[in-house]
Amino acid sequence: MGMTKKIYVSSVIPISALYCMSLWLSNSAYVYLSVSFIQMLKALMPVAVYSIGVLLGKECFSSKTMGNMVGISLGVAIAAYGEAQFNARGVMLQLGAVVFEATRLVLIQILLTAKGISLNPITSLYYVAPCCFVFLSIPWAIIELPVLAASSSFYLDVRLFSANCACAFLLNLAVFLLVGKTSALTMNVAGVVKDWLLIVLSWSVIKDRVTGINLLGYGLAFLGVCFYNHLKLQSLKVKEARKKVLDGDEDASGLLGQTPDTEGKNKNDANV
Repeated sequence: MGMTKKIYVSSVIPISALYCMSLWLSNSAYVYLSVSFIQMLKALMPVAVYSIGVLLGKECFSSKTMGNMVGISLGVAIAAYGEAQFNARGVMLQLGAVVFEATRLVLIQILLTAKGISLNPITSLYYVAPCCFVFLSIPWAIIELPVLAASSSFYLDVRLFSANCACAFLLNLAVFLLVGKTSALTMNVAGVVKDWLLIVLSWSVIKDRVTGINLLGYGLAFLGVCFYNHLKLQSLKVKEARKKVLDGDEDASGLLGQTPDTEGKNKNDANV
């Protein structure tokens, strides 16, 4: 099934609105929180995705998985307790961004994947970017534009803005190529490595303060996320194995379903 106007209005626009809220809140959190601490809070993403998936009936509740989610949350709570530059407003903004992003991911499965529509990062940009531009223009015009207009020192650095846009596009292109050449699991592992690199670089380059309690808490959350990815991989392997067995049974049933008369007819057709 291809993209139609009805699907675009009923599915892509709501998903775009959630994506805009996630972008707006997550970018606003950088005003109040350090880069390293924001990456630690993002470890709650599997918790939010799983919880919302259960609420919307997309995931089956499992006490084992929920226990893992509690462990991840506990690790993030420890990291927050050890944060030297803790800001409640920034934390609320980032947690809100996580909730909107998790809801968007679940709705993609419900509204698009269930309808047979699969969007890679490039096609997602093609459909979602125009809506995001419209949605983000509203808070920008109401909140940020008056502040920029009142500031005489502000000017648009076209080169910096263009470089930022190019990096964002190349990131989506890299994700598309990585998933296409490897798998979604490799992308998840690469995402975990990216989070650690961001923490290290923010500490060494930007000079963000990272405490031992920060690292302890994020380490616990990191182990929980790795275990969750392991469970998802095992579940995916089981589903693929069942699919192969079912396909094999269907092929065998088709061969057994041929009667001698049918076989003879096929031979006569071949001779003709």
